[in-house]
Amino acid sequence: MAESTTVKEIKIKNQESKIPGPLIVVSGPSGSGKTTVIARLLAIGDLPLHHSVSATTRRPRPGERDGVDYHFLTREQFDAEMAGGALLEWAEVHGQRYGTLRREVEPYRGRGIGVILDIDVQGAAAIRRQCPDSVLIFLRASSMEAYERRLRQRGTEDERALERRLAAAQQELACAHHYDYQVINDDLDTAVRDLHALIKHQFGDR
Repeated sequence: MAESTTVKEIKIKNQESKIPGPLIVVSGPSGSGKTTVIARLLAIGDLPLHHSVSATTRRPRPGERDGVDYHFLTREQFDAEMAGGALLEWAEVHGQRYGTLRREVEPYRGRGIGVILDIDVQGAAAIRRQCPDSVLIFLRASSMEAYERRLRQRGTEDERALERRLAAAQQELACAHHYDYQVINDDLDTAVRDLHALIKHQFGDR
């Protein structure tokens, strides 16, 4: 599909002025709808955006594709990337490592393309230290009851696992005030529109 005039114009202006594309970090607890909201945002297609694919040492789940959902690496491969300085940030979660590869971020920003990172609060804090110009957006529901309802509707976890996720959600919500913006996702269309407006603003008059 041909790029819209708006996308082309933004790319050209950014390249001419050598302004790096904005780095957008989106975080939120399980049940906040990050994956769906970001997918809907990218589908609009009127802004030059790249969705960064994270690296992980965990095994692929059914239906997941290497290079699309994650870059699936062995522990040895991940360690080699770390040693070579190829990671902007990384963390170990439940015995598995996750990280953001520089090659998923820097080449795109250098061409004036915005980059979206879907990472947790720990990763977001690391990105802010590495890239002070990053913009942090926290996606959330309006209440813990909404999180619990969404997680139960998934039907993918037992009660103990669900309780762990709810406890983690409370911890993440306690970090929301460190973010530049918060977007409420009680209504999908509204959340997508609000996120789109925030990201479009980051391109400014470029």
